[in-house]
Amino acid sequence: MKMSNCEAAIIGAGPYGLAATAHLRSAGLQTWTFGQCMEFWQNQMPAGMLLRSPWDASHIADPHHALTLDEYEKARSIRLSRPVPLNDFIEYGRWFQRQVVPDLDTRRVQQIQRTSTGFRLMITGGETIEAQRVVIAAGIGPFARRPSLFSATPQSLASHSSDHRDLSCFRGRRVIVVGGGQSAIESAALLHETGADVELVLRRPSVRWLRRSALFHSRYNPFRRILYHRTDVGPAVLSQLVSRPDWLRRLPLGVQQKAAIRSIRPAGAAWLVPRVQAVRITTGRHVINAQPTGDQISVTLDDGSMRWVDHVLLGTGYRVDVSRYAFLSHDIAESLSQVDGYPELDRGFQSSIPGLYFVGAPAAWSFGPLMRFVSGTEFAGRVLAKAAAGNRGARLSAEKLQWARVAKSQSGW
Repeated sequence: MKMSNCEAAIIGAGPYGLAATAHLRSAGLQTWTFGQCMEFWQNQMPAGMLLRSPWDASHIADPHHALTLDEYEKARSIRLSRPVPLNDFIEYGRWFQRQVVPDLDTRRVQQIQRTSTGFRLMITGGETIEAQRVVIAAGIGPFARRPSLFSATPQSLASHSSDHRDLSCFRGRRVIVVGGGQSAIESAALLHETGADVELVLRRPSVRWLRRSALFHSRYNPFRRILYHRTDVGPAVLSQLVSRPDWLRRLPLGVQQKAAIRSIRPAGAAWLVPRVQAVRITTGRHVINAQPTGDQISVTLDDGSMRWVDHVLLGTGYRVDVSRYAFLSHDIAESLSQVDGYPELDRGFQSSIPGLYFVGAPAAWSFGPLMRFVSGTEFAGRVLAKAAAGNRGARLSAEKLQWARVAKSQSGW
């Protein structure tokens, strides 16, 4: 069995994993990054999707701001559409990876175990990696939320939106989409555009649309940056708070939770409005029963009405539960301090297990809703690198002190 070692292992090669690697390497840490580049975006988001976040909030962060979407356009001599199409964002991520992590290791990490000096990573193929620190940037793939009502329903009749890359398989079929957020609404639009007979069902009495005021968001408005932070998470003014997680985390927990709820309420981008004009939208209702019958499924809503459809697509979002990361050993999963599935993190993204860090959506309980968006990579990368480099210095000092003690005892001082 081959064994290697590194100072920091990063698990995941999406926006947060790439940003973490860029910042840690800039800070001088020897890193080893694992994962398929932009895998979740490539395999679990529907073709034809557009990014909801605006241009300025869609850059993957590097410490020198040299790998933005603007720089990608210049390097490729192209002009990307606004909003950014999914495929273009994936290609941007791959370009970012080639600049920052040309040595990306695409093998799977099968398990992470604790050791006396850090962590041991068991890699597909039999190799073992010893790492002083591990950064989990593995994304939200395992966290797809499937309501218990559909837990026993075959996936051929009810599936999560993340289960599909190509929605054209539903052409000519009757589909109910459940949910009122961007994923559900855009899935309904894409299904309609591929020729499916679609109905969107959501609990709210109306669809909430994210309409950007031409006046407030105009680049010529001198108050624009006072009202909205460039990360573009949250409504006017509140955006300034949630985009400064180090401020937000100092507030009472109740205030933090209200700010988070207000900033990430289910909603759809306003540019989707014309694309769902022909889609049947049923508001103020939820599914109370789903009964498979042959190759169809009957769906009953809380008003007693019933539909017979070919498929139910669950645009019901994600619920973080880091214990669902299959690569975490039982010991780590059991020892990790958590709140409703989220790891409790310190100011440097370190968990209750020294040397184990989490970035991205799992960090949202500790740092707020910004961590759910690509724009959060700037804060996470910067703070993570500072904390890890600082801990590295402390570790080196401790090792130096231990060496001095051993030398002293051996020399008879």
